[in-house]
Parts: sequence; structure tokens; C-alpha cells
Amino acid sequence: MTSSPKRGVRNNNPGNIDFNPRNNWQGQLGIEVGVPYPRFARFDTPENGIRALAKLLLAYRGKDGMPGVGAPGIDTVREIISRWAPGGENDTEAYIASVANYLGVKPNDPIDVRLPATLRRLVEAIIAHENGSNPYLASVVDEGVGRALA
Repeated sequence: MTSSPKRGVRNNNPGNIDFNPRNNWQGQLGIEVGVPYPRFARFDTPENGIRALAKLLLAYRGKDGMPGVGAPGIDTVREIISRWAPGGENDTEAYIASVANYLGVKPNDPIDVRLPATLRRLVEAIIAHENGSNPYLASVVDEGVGRALA
């Protein structure tokens, strides 16, 4: 018996970005369909879903971070994941630990998501955590992250 692809993969939205009609993401098709409680955005291609994920992570840098954690702005795995996957819906501490481990940093170590290699690794870690694995070829992730940085 084969399992169906995870929701994020089916929606070409591997970061499971909530649908918001005010966001005019490149390639966004609207809210997901075929589920009892639609919540997440759908994208035309995985590359555009990955682009949106990376764009959000880049935008976080300019937001207020946690007092006493990292530098001004959101610049640590703890701050990023606490915003991305807030408690109440997620085991945020497990998510933080998973992503920090993937990046090879401590949860409160500053990271620079503006660096392509760092952003790419962070995107991969989020995809893997949200979907149980990263089903995408490196070229697909590279294209999505590249579009976000362009």
C-alpha cells in the first residue's frame, strides 16, 4: 500500500504556508481543495511554493525578535521557528531542535538567512520537518531559493 503525498507536497506548498488572500504570491492558485478544513495556499509549481517559503524567511529578518536572543530582528532558529510554527499547533521545541540540528547550530545562535547556502539549508530543514522528508531534487530547491533571492 502506497501512501499519498503529504499535504504540503500535494499543494506545491512544502512549507505549509497559510492561505491569505492579501498575499499575491507568484504562482499562488488559491486555497487548498479536497480537504475538510482548507487552510493552506496552493501553488502551481513546487519552485513557486519554495520561493514563497524562502521569501517569508527573508522577510522575518526585519521583524522584531525575542528579547535577549540573537541580534536585533529574527535571526536565530528559535526565533524563526517560533514564528513559523507557533506553539498550540506544533511541538515548537521539537521543531526548533530538528532545524538547529539540520543546520549544525544551536537554537539561539545567530544565522544569516541572506546567505544563499544558509537560506537553502533552512528551507530544506523546514520542508523535511513539515512533510516528513524532503522529496524534491536539489535543482528544484535551488530554483525556488534562487527565485526568492533574485
